[in-house]
Amino acid sequence: MLPQLEARAELGRLDDPRLFRELAYIDGKWCAARAAATRDVTDPATSAVLGAVAALGVQEAKRAVDAAAHALPKWSALLPQDRAARLRAWFDAIMAAKEDLAVLMTLEQGKPLNESRGEIDYAAGFVEWYAEEAKRVNVESVTSHLPGAQMSVRREPVGVAALVTPWNFPSAMITRKAAAALAAGCTVVVHPAIETPFSALALAELAERAGLPAGVFNVVTGDAPAIVGAWCEDPRVRALSFTGSTAVGRLIAKQCADTVKNLILELGGHAPFIVFPDADLEHALDCAIDAKFATSGQDCLAANRIYVHREIYDSFAAAYARRVKGLKVGSGFEPNVAVGPLMHERAVAKCEAHVADAVDKGAKLLVGGAGHHQGPLFYAPTVLADVPGDATIMHEETFGPLAALAPFDDEAQVLSAANATEYGLVAYLHTRDPGRIARMTAGLEHGMVAVNRTKITGAPVPFGGVKQSGFGREGARHGLDAFTELKYVCTDAA
Repeated sequence: MLPQLEARAELGRLDDPRLFRELAYIDGKWCAARAAATRDVTDPATSAVLGAVAALGVQEAKRAVDAAAHALPKWSALLPQDRAARLRAWFDAIMAAKEDLAVLMTLEQGKPLNESRGEIDYAAGFVEWYAEEAKRVNVESVTSHLPGAQMSVRREPVGVAALVTPWNFPSAMITRKAAAALAAGCTVVVHPAIETPFSALALAELAERAGLPAGVFNVVTGDAPAIVGAWCEDPRVRALSFTGSTAVGRLIAKQCADTVKNLILELGGHAPFIVFPDADLEHALDCAIDAKFATSGQDCLAANRIYVHREIYDSFAAAYARRVKGLKVGSGFEPNVAVGPLMHERAVAKCEAHVADAVDKGAKLLVGGAGHHQGPLFYAPTVLADVPGDATIMHEETFGPLAALAPFDDEAQVLSAANATEYGLVAYLHTRDPGRIARMTAGLEHGMVAVNRTKITGAPVPFGGVKQSGFGREGARHGLDAFTELKYVCTDAA
């Protein structure tokens, strides 16, 4: 079957075809640009065109802010339990459409279908969590230090919030931001990555069904620099949350300076994965596979630098290489696939460049190291051993299925290596020594540390990093901070 027909056949698997939307969503209406400009969206596994999405620009970006600003007073004035009920209805709609949403995600993003299903659960979890938190944005009393005065501090919605999301987690990165903003009483304008717009538009369809009023949740597809640039400059946009590269995050921060917005920046990562000799080796191997190859390595949480104590290094490297060699590569719709396609040709080229550089500097290629017969956007799961500290891969995020192993001798040495990066999002630590856990978790310059496990994220967790990995937190009660302003009230009670 031709790739185009294959893609259409997969779209035919949707139980609810209305979830496949090719128009943007502004002020409760499905719309396109006046010139009817579109942008093709392709399946990275087959290069087939799935559909064409509205390619909007500055005019529509401003119109979305108009709609959000108009809807803001009524939405923010709702009782918290009323906002909570709308969010809960959105959660129920997402869960009812889980399989369709997962199919759409695998088609446009390429990740294995089981991973897509897991992301829908993850995405829905934020909506459920913030449906509850909406009822807990309480006024705080303050013990007065002034005679005859009563004092309180309340949280109020900051206003219109702009949300800019990446292609690697096209549903969860929207709900993690939007659910918090909506719970706080903000209205939102969303720009999804142009590579994966259909997941975002399906969420808009479900939000409409859940009863979110017109203008409260808007999705603007199209030209990222034009759309996001307009929002950066618009003084009505009072908060902007971005997940993406550090380079783009720096640019956004500069563009927002003149309007002094609340910013949440979740940027790049370069995670170390550290294994001490007292660790459970089999469990550490399992975790190292998951931490590196989920989403085909296209994850800011991916373990890019795997440091193993010299005492167990050779046995770990051999076992890891065997496991990686056994990972199945293919379309996300094939059974038991562990590694899908990469999103761009430049991602494949980056893997190739990192391998060539490391080998040139003395690294040993244990597994992989080349493209894959499945197609031009597939790269074979790869393991490099004895990677020197000056190799590019030890300093740059690869964003692909490429693992770099290096030995270490003691805590001080590995701690220094783990922290020798401008990034500080997450670190993985495997040891059963309580004292070492205390020392290492204190010394690691990362916003999150996973000890003897890989999965640590979820709605109750304050997700975020330090250094050039950004600032602000998403999830937990802390996820409301940037979408609210504190107002202090002092009343004469005399």
